[in-house]
Amino acid sequence: MAATSGGRMPLLEHLREFRRRVVRSSIIILLGSGVGWFFYNPIIATLARPVCDLRKAQATASSHCGALYINGVLGPLNLQIKVALLTGLIVSAPLWIYQLWAFIAPGLHRKEKRNSILFILAATPFFATGATLGYLILPVAIKVLFGFTPTSLANLVKFDDYLDFVLRVILLFGLAFELPIFLVALNLIGFISGKAILRPWRIWIFGITLFTAAFTPTGDPLTMALLAVPLCLLYFMAGGIALLVDRRRSKRAEKEEADF
Repeated sequence: MAATSGGRMPLLEHLREFRRRVVRSSIIILLGSGVGWFFYNPIIATLARPVCDLRKAQATASSHCGALYINGVLGPLNLQIKVALLTGLIVSAPLWIYQLWAFIAPGLHRKEKRNSILFILAATPFFATGATLGYLILPVAIKVLFGFTPTSLANLVKFDDYLDFVLRVILLFGLAFELPIFLVALNLIGFISGKAILRPWRIWIFGITLFTAAFTPTGDPLTMALLAVPLCLLYFMAGGIALLVDRRRSKRAEKEEADF
């Protein structure tokens, strides 16, 4: 990113940089979608497991798989395209999240650029942990939601609607677990202090609770708690790390002043 004196950039250059980041992110997501297209069958079999054993249904040439069905002539093709794109979005998430980070943190010094590399290295396992947790709670969430079906009625679920729901849960949990990474990264570049992170802790907890209530697709208390509690713990962990970084930075500054 070409910056003017003081690390500032003109508006036109900001727009060009934004376009570059969007193009790179799109290419990354499309490459990830290729993986989703190639491994389409194993992916849908894994994602359908909370409702039915799709592998067994395919092996026995069964015409039904639990409550799931595909509708329309273009249904199978649309389903494969949707699975490929959403898989690409999830698989490549750490990379396009880094593109977003690189856009919001311009004009970094050499040491801060090194911290950005640490950001992408930390973002990947945190996203994977969140996505895994989202997948693991799916059977519980689906069981709770299916429990509202009246006993006299059958609940048939369109396969693409079901996969939309499943992949949204996985993506939401994965992105939510990036919160501490962003907080620590902003602290490392000196944008926010540890005290500024932890001081409004009541507002943060309320915001996390509100976020989980608004964006968790299931809306049941168990799923919301399984997302909100780890997020609150990760928030306090990020604040604690930021305080340690601030203390170390302060000691380094005092030592430099003493040397002069």
